[in-house]
Amino acid sequence: MSFFDRLQLETESAKGGLFTAPIINKALTGDITLDEYISFLTEAYHHVKHTTPLLMAVGSRLTEEKEWLRNAVAEYIEEELGHQEWILNDIAACGADKEAVRRSQPKTATELMVSYAYDMVQRVNPLGFFGMVHVLEGTSITTADKAADGVQKALGLPDDAFSYLRSHGALDLEHVKFFESLMNQINDTKEQDLIIHTATVFFKLYGDVFRNLTGASNV
Repeated sequence: MSFFDRLQLETESAKGGLFTAPIINKALTGDITLDEYISFLTEAYHHVKHTTPLLMAVGSRLTEEKEWLRNAVAEYIEEELGHQEWILNDIAACGADKEAVRRSQPKTATELMVSYAYDMVQRVNPLGFFGMVHVLEGTSITTADKAADGVQKALGLPDDAFSYLRSHGALDLEHVKFFESLMNQINDTKEQDLIIHTATVFFKLYGDVFRNLTGASNV
């Protein structure tokens, strides 16, 4: 079994827990309010703006023997630059004040997820960050396009209110193929175990972000 297949298999239960968050079903079925969609985008902004700094930290902490992975991180950085601004523009297209969102503070669940990511990279092992990549990109390709369709149908918002969701649905499909090729080059069992552990934790933390949007979490 390849490591990527093992990663999917051993995190399947945690992934299922994330998809029990009520906001996901509300988006897919069109039973969502404008405030809930803007809240989703707001929390997305507050974690996506850390993607590039986190990737830079990962690249700086990889050992020389992982130079091949550092090169891949550089590609990720090029792809991810500025995505938080897409989200702010989506918020503006919804009729909300994007600058107020920029100045706002994240909910506790979002802050905890971001803090865990930084702690993993800086204190434990930068390879753990790829557990977060697995969660965020795998979740996007599963639901992003369908969720965008459901929300747009329910709220009648313009296409330019969905650049973040729709771009990540298509874009992350290619990213996951790239990610799979990278993970299958990691042969050390301890490194594999760390990435699986981190992905499992991120599924829980990301699920809390979603649950918090509808008051289904006390985080």
